[in-house]
Amino acid sequence: MHFLLFLAGATITTSILGLIFFTPFIIIFSPIWFPLAALLALSVAGFLSVIGFYAAVIGGSSWVYKYYRGMNPVESDQFDYARSRISDTTSHVKDYAREFGYLHDKMKDAAPGT
Repeated sequence: MHFLLFLAGATITTSILGLIFFTPFIIIFSPIWFPLAALLALSVAGFLSVIGFYAAVIGGSSWVYKYYRGMNPVESDQFDYARSRISDTTSHVKDYAREFGYLHDKMKDAAPGT
């Protein structure tokens, strides 16, 4: 118990004396430390961003590869549902345009074959 009390007192005393003696050095050299710290922080942030973008590209490419190879990746059923909804919507719009005369003979179909 007495040893822990001595250790706590020595730690606090050393910290205060270190702050007293090293404060002038911190103030004098802070114009050098701040730009270096900012450069280091920006470098680390850029590196982590590149790693994150690379991981996203690899993950997306893997999903697309699995989807087109027919391996049914995660959430591919929702992708198929959205694709069929888009196809149905374009078909309905095309039929509506034909019915009310918005499509002319010279115009190409937006959704051919439907």
